[in-house]
Amino acid sequence: MAAEIALRNVVLVHGGFVDGSGWQGVHEPLVDAGYNVSIVQNPTQSLAGDVAATLQVVAELDGPAVLVGHSYGGVVITEAGRDSRVSALVYVAAFAPDEGESVNSLIADPPPGAPVPPILPPKDGQLFLDREQFHASFAGDLPDAQARFMADSQVPWGVEALQGAVSEPAWRTKPRLVPGRCRRPHDSSAGPAGDGRARGRHCQRDPG
Repeated sequence: MAAEIALRNVVLVHGGFVDGSGWQGVHEPLVDAGYNVSIVQNPTQSLAGDVAATLQVVAELDGPAVLVGHSYGGVVITEAGRDSRVSALVYVAAFAPDEGESVNSLIADPPPGAPVPPILPPKDGQLFLDREQFHASFAGDLPDAQARFMADSQVPWGVEALQGAVSEPAWRTKPRLVPGRCRRPHDSSAGPAGDGRARGRHCQRDPG
C-alpha cells in the first residue's frame, strides 16, 4: 500500500523556452493509467523560483510525489527533490547536476564536434533560441508547423536560471529513474531538443 501511495502523485517539471503544455503527450496516458498528475508552470527565471513553484505544487498533494524533470527541469527536481514529500525522481533527457553544478557549467566545455544549442546572446537577462534553428535543435521530432509555432511562442529563459547551481543533489539519496538509454554528446539521434549528455550519473541534455 505504501508503494502505491508513493507512486500515485506525479509532478511534471518542464525545461527552458517552453511551458507546461509540452507535457500534454505524457499527461494524458498517465491520467488514463490512474495517476494523479500535476504540471508545474515554473517561470524559468531563477532556480530558486522554479524550486519554490515545484514545491508549492507538491504541498497541495495528498501524499508523496514523484518528480519528473525534462532538460533544465532535471536541475529543478535535483534541488527540489530533497523535500521530504518527494519519494522519487525521474529524469527525461534531463540535466542531473552534482553539488555546485548548473546548466551553465555543464555546457561550458562541450566535447569537440558536439552540437551547440543556438542560444542567442542574452537581452535584458533573458535567453531565447534562434528561431531559424529551433526546429532542428529543439523540436526535431515534431511537424514543421508545430515547431514553427513553438519557436514563435518561446518562453524567455532567465540567465539566473541557467546559472543556478545545485546545493545538494537529491539523486544521491532518493530513488531515481532515467527512461531509455543515455546518449553521448555526438549521438545525432538524441531527440527533439538536441543531444543528450551522459556524465556517469544520468542522461543530460543541452539547455532547454
